[in-house]
Amino acid sequence: MTANEKKHSDEAIARTMVADRRHFHERPEEGWCEFETTAAVVERLTKLGFEVLVGADAVDPENALGRDPKKVEAAMARARENGVSEDFLARSGGWTGAVGIWRTGRPGPVTAFRFDIDCLEIAETDAPEHEPNRLGYRSRYAGFSHACGHDGHTAVGLGVAAWVAEHADTLCGTVKLLFQPAEEGVRGAAAMAARGVVDDVDWFLGAHIGCSAHLGQVGVSHEGYLATTKFDLTYTGVPAAAGSPENGRSALMCGAATCMSLGSLPGHSGGITRVQIGKFVSGTARNIVAEHAAMLLEVRGETTEINDYMEENVERTVKGLAAAYGVEYDLRKVGHAVTYRGDEEAVALAKAAAAEVPGVESVVDMNAKIGSEDCTVLIRRVQSHGGKAAFFYFGCNHHGHHKKDFDIQDEQSLPIGWGVFTNFLKKTNGLGN
Repeated sequence: MTANEKKHSDEAIARTMVADRRHFHERPEEGWCEFETTAAVVERLTKLGFEVLVGADAVDPENALGRDPKKVEAAMARARENGVSEDFLARSGGWTGAVGIWRTGRPGPVTAFRFDIDCLEIAETDAPEHEPNRLGYRSRYAGFSHACGHDGHTAVGLGVAAWVAEHADTLCGTVKLLFQPAEEGVRGAAAMAARGVVDDVDWFLGAHIGCSAHLGQVGVSHEGYLATTKFDLTYTGVPAAAGSPENGRSALMCGAATCMSLGSLPGHSGGITRVQIGKFVSGTARNIVAEHAAMLLEVRGETTEINDYMEENVERTVKGLAAAYGVEYDLRKVGHAVTYRGDEEAVALAKAAAAEVPGVESVVDMNAKIGSEDCTVLIRRVQSHGGKAAFFYFGCNHHGHHKKDFDIQDEQSLPIGWGVFTNFLKKTNGLGN
């Protein structure tokens, strides 16, 4: 392959990534419901020549967190209406996500990259200056949008797949591309890790667009992210007329006490802690003792051990208050992530890979201990058997993640993320390295 042919190929991949990102942006799907997205990914990987794992071959249903069967059923029906084949839906078994595997047939390491594919339950802005509105690729699905850049992640993953297929004769070992469902709410990585898809991985790299990295900048993390546990909590009491309160057991009052108690949980001297109650719904009428209450909440910790401490406090508090108010409770763990610590060998390779990407103005350390990311679960699984892992950010200029006007500069930002991944692969699996 000549230099001119290679340049043309890279440019073609870049154009396809932009088109793919805009396609996925129009069709945002929430976690565990990404059937249109997964079908498109599987079709592309298959055409490129990858071995593809789908459904229960890619995720372990027993370890899936926060999956709503009713939402899944509705998502499958919509996918069917939008042209996703019955063969694919049957193959999925109701589970989203996919793993593409390229075996070169030559001895070498196993390298895996992870790309998350889900959206957020956020209505996209209708502001005319918002690029998806100006250029006609805004979300088609009311109340949902790619307000965190996972459409770009998916597009980059497919761009990496195209590069691997085109350059397979220059590679050794095995390449795995993980298209992970349900990152929002940190729900999907546990199921993919439990399936064992990274248990043979020597090198692992994950990434996120934006965050604190501006356009043209790549931030590589040595450490960061807070461990977290997400809970759904319901209380069930006994309804009664307000004039005879002794006949009732108020789930609302128990829920209110829970809010106050969890909000004042003691922190931990070992590091950062967080408690957040994001939603509390209860009651039917002003003169009825409330029978039901439902809450969405989470805890976080600077270390996994601190998060475990917070998690235990929640469980103990909920159990005690339910007993005190005479109500039943159901506390379900619906999301989980651990803290991140990169391996310095992988961090160094990621930095070197980023420094060689056209358009990168600076490569910096980016180690903020804020937010959570369930890629950490896959990273921890890789590290548990001696594999090396790192995480990086490729920049864009945005108004804040998880906001209705979130946007990326896809023509500039996606090739940078793609370049870091492909350069990393050259260093780990390139012939002669």
